[in-house]
Amino acid sequence: MGTVQPLVLFHAFPLDARMWDGVRDALAEHARVITPDQRGFGRSPLGTAVPSLDVVAADAIALLDSLAIDRAVIGGCSMGGYVAMALLRAAPERVSGLLFVDTKAPADTEEAAANRLAIAERAEREGIVPWLADTMLPVLGSAAVHGQVREWLEEQSPETVAWTQRAMMARPDSRDTLRAANVDTLVVHGDADGLMPVSLGEELADLTRGSLVVLPGVGHLPPVEAPEAFAAAVGPWLASVR
Repeated sequence: MGTVQPLVLFHAFPLDARMWDGVRDALAEHARVITPDQRGFGRSPLGTAVPSLDVVAADAIALLDSLAIDRAVIGGCSMGGYVAMALLRAAPERVSGLLFVDTKAPADTEEAAANRLAIAERAEREGIVPWLADTMLPVLGSAAVHGQVREWLEEQSPETVAWTQRAMMARPDSRDTLRAANVDTLVVHGDADGLMPVSLGEELADLTRGSLVVLPGVGHLPPVEAPEAFAAAVGPWLASVR
C-alpha cells in the first residue's frame, strides 16, 4: 500500500509521542505515521475514567474514526504494545498488521502488580521527580539517551503515572488474543533490554506467527536508542503489509 498505509504507534511508559520523532521521517516513506499521546501523557488530558487500558484502546479507536481510517497497522513499544493488544481485543477488524517493540503478552505476576501499585501510590504521595527516572533509567538501555529520556519522563504528571500503573496492572493475559490474530506481525526487540528479555519477543513472534528482529546492543527503547536500525527493520516490513 506504500505511503497510504496508516501506522499508529503507541509510546512506552512513562513517555509520550516524542519517543517516535527519530524514526517518523524514515517510516513515513512507507506509511502514514500517526503517533498519539496516550491518555494523560504529553498533550492528552487524563480525564476521569477508571484506570484501564481498554479506555486507552477506545481513545485510539475514536482517533481512527475521526481520521476516517478503517484499518491500520497498530504498533507499540512496551506499554504501547499492551495498548495495541487491547485495541486488537476490542476491534480486531480495525487491525491490518501488528508491530510489537520490546513488549510482552502475559498479564502481570502478583509481584509485578504489587510493584506497580507501590509506584502509583508513591507518585501520588511524593510526585515523580527524581526517583522515578532514577529507578527506571538504569534498566532502559543506552546511557547515551538517559538525559533525553529523563527530560521526557519528568514532564509527565504524577496523576497520569499513577493512573497508568493501575491500568497496566489490571490488564488481562493477551496470549489467546494474539493466537487468534491473523495479520502480518513484526516483533522488534533489543537484546540488551534490562526490563524484558528477548525470550518475551520470541514468544510474541511465535504466538502471532510473525517475524522477529533482534537488535544487538539495544535496550528497551529501540526507536530512541537506535533509530536507524529500528527504521531499517520496520520499513521494508511496512512496505509488504497488505
